[in-house]
Amino acid sequence: MPKQFFSHVRQWVFDLDNTLYPPSARLFDQIEVKMTAYVQEALGLSQPEADRLRGDYWRDHGTTLAGLMREHDLDPVPYLEAVHDISLDHLEPDPSLAAHIRDLPGRKYVYTNGSAPYAERVLAARGLSGLFDGIYGVEHADYQPKPDRRAFDKVFALARIDPSKAAMFEDDPRNLSAPHAMGMRTVYVAPEPLMADHIHHHADDLTAFLARLI
Repeated sequence: MPKQFFSHVRQWVFDLDNTLYPPSARLFDQIEVKMTAYVQEALGLSQPEADRLRGDYWRDHGTTLAGLMREHDLDPVPYLEAVHDISLDHLEPDPSLAAHIRDLPGRKYVYTNGSAPYAERVLAARGLSGLFDGIYGVEHADYQPKPDRRAFDKVFALARIDPSKAAMFEDDPRNLSAPHAMGMRTVYVAPEPLMADHIHHHADDLTAFLARLI
């Protein structure tokens, strides 16, 4: 992977879940259980019905929360607090990843469909606190989630990100489509590569990938 593909990049945007920590931590297993329980209680559904609806809304609206807000006018604040009230015991500090992020030239950001307070907890558990110039959650996009282009426009305006000088790292390929269209360098962070026009690079190991850029 030629280093020169990133020679112009001075703004580095990282997704959080399954990007800045490995999928083996399985945090989303906990979050999905919390989501289903919240949907079940809020809408008076059975557990199987709530679980199905959670998945349907993720598929059709980008996130379960977006579907709940659009279809049921659900208040996002208590929902985000509830579903992110999880154990981070499986996360470990990663000094090598921290060093490589620190050494990237320019500004660094986290942008997640979760909440910013949750992101800060995860970063602390990974030993990545203090490395980023901004931490943005779905609340900063007025609860409009990735992959919607309007969400990126809102957050990037707040962060003053110039897409022509930026790179986006994501584990969900849907969330790389808009950054690609905006002119960003895109990196799919996942165990297996995915061939798609909106994906420039694949990283099965984010730490090793960043090491090759520095």
